[in-house]
Amino acid sequence: MWLASVNSSIAFMAYSDVDKSNMEVYIDRNVTTVNNVSKRNFIAMTDVQNRPYHHGDLRRAIIETALDMLRDDKNWQFTLREVARRAGVSHAAPYKHFPDKAALLVELAMIGFDRLREALAEAKPEAPQSLLEEIMPISLAYVAFGTDNPALYRLMFSAEEGRAVGMHLDQRALAVFDVVLDMLNRGQAAGTIRKRPVRGQATTAWALIHGITLLAIDGLLVEEKVGPAPLDAAIATLVEGLAIPQPNT
Repeated sequence: MWLASVNSSIAFMAYSDVDKSNMEVYIDRNVTTVNNVSKRNFIAMTDVQNRPYHHGDLRRAIIETALDMLRDDKNWQFTLREVARRAGVSHAAPYKHFPDKAALLVELAMIGFDRLREALAEAKPEAPQSLLEEIMPISLAYVAFGTDNPALYRLMFSAEEGRAVGMHLDQRALAVFDVVLDMLNRGQAAGTIRKRPVRGQATTAWALIHGITLLAIDGLLVEEKVGPAPLDAAIATLVEGLAIPQPNT
């Protein structure tokens, strides 16, 4: 009986050692599993955090990506799905800020007008001595903007999406036209520009510069045809038509 009890104790201890060993292995495996799961979760969370754009950046991401595509592709034939893919967001994400592609294109055009207005403001001379001295640098800046951003410039004046009229009545677009109106109004008030309907004068100036810009974008200002300095010549002709001849002093 005593021997049986000893054998039972030895057997129990052996079993306990095995069981303990198994338990340690089991715990070890589960801790490893938990650690691996935690590691995967951490990596997943980090991956989400490291995506180029998320939540608060979404609208900006869509716009900047679309502007890049407009510049690189030189057209706006892309889809919202393609913009989303390039931006690294879900294909439905753009619709949170733009109901359709046309709405996105209108915003791109408005950004173009914002940038054009800034370019004209920077080019404006501080104390011009004549209308020519004021209008020439502004005109050069206008044409330079168009030739530096050909696809964006075409989009700004495109009627393809059927929203051109409303778009050009937006204050952001009108701000560019206001630069010309302001210059002409000041000239009329100072007696250096002919008294004519100022909007008609502004339209003449806009049509001339816009036309030259498109010709420059298309590479059609060929010297053999239009001379070595077509913009300078065109602006000088415009100024002659606008300005009141001043007596020689």
